[in-house]
Amino acid sequence: MKESKIFDVIVVGGSYAGLSAGMAMGRALRNVLIIDSGKPCNIQTPHSHNFLTQDGKTPKEISTLAKQQVEKYNSVKFYSGIATSGIKSKNGFEITTQTNDKFYAKKLIFATGVKDIMPNIKGFAECWGISVIHCPYCHGYEYKNDKTGIFANGDMAFEIGKLINNWTKDLTIFTNGKSTLTKEQILKLQNHNIKIIESVINHLEHKNGQIESVVFEDKTIEKINALYTRLQFEQQCEIPKQLGCELTEQNYINIDFFQKTTEHGIFACGDNTSLMRSVSYAIAMGGVAGAMVNREIIEEEF
Repeated sequence: MKESKIFDVIVVGGSYAGLSAGMAMGRALRNVLIIDSGKPCNIQTPHSHNFLTQDGKTPKEISTLAKQQVEKYNSVKFYSGIATSGIKSKNGFEITTQTNDKFYAKKLIFATGVKDIMPNIKGFAECWGISVIHCPYCHGYEYKNDKTGIFANGDMAFEIGKLINNWTKDLTIFTNGKSTLTKEQILKLQNHNIKIIESVINHLEHKNGQIESVVFEDKTIEKINALYTRLQFEQQCEIPKQLGCELTEQNYINIDFFQKTTEHGIFACGDNTSLMRSVSYAIAMGGVAGAMVNREIIEEEF
């Protein structure tokens, strides 16, 4: 990148939240750099839903159009790569990339998402985002009334079971080992005809990510069309932590109502800050972050 390396704002992460923040700041005439690796966490997801005007579009269609629209704002620049470190500098922050390029800005926005931690079950990762899913509001309608599983145990299994029971009555919980559900929870689940299987899972049978059955260590098989779960995750980017930003007990970046982190001049938006993982919510958070960064610069400079 041969142009200026000094910006008002650097956005790390150029998917939905990052692009939304970039648009807000481009329209506010700010000089912005968006650094993006081009590998969003929903790269396998075939369609996006529950998003007005974009329902049923592929994530790639939405992000491609979004980037084209943001590129119309001449003060917003793009860098293809991975930000690897960040330090506080005299006038703000310095961000270094994997190829040792350095950029400088008064403010930072992290829209870097999270990295899901896959269980050691063959076929699981291949189905993730396609038929092994996390959100019924995003995908539940497409699997309504289908034979559906839940990969969870204990309180989490009970809570997901209550939720998914709204979309299908043909529901089985796979605890993948001894159940930790309470007697009261088991009774309530049984009263709603929700089955519980404690057998250890060996692998998932699927075709191109579309799950067909769960195969257990004891060789038994349970056919299903979809499997819900909530995976453990880690932050995709370690730079906010390097810069002193606090994380919540759930491992999200701690932000306030205006997307501000606990470190002055640093904002965050998208999946790295919230369990509400959806394209529409990420875009909304990005818009707020962009506006609030612009407001903070105005207050400091006016």
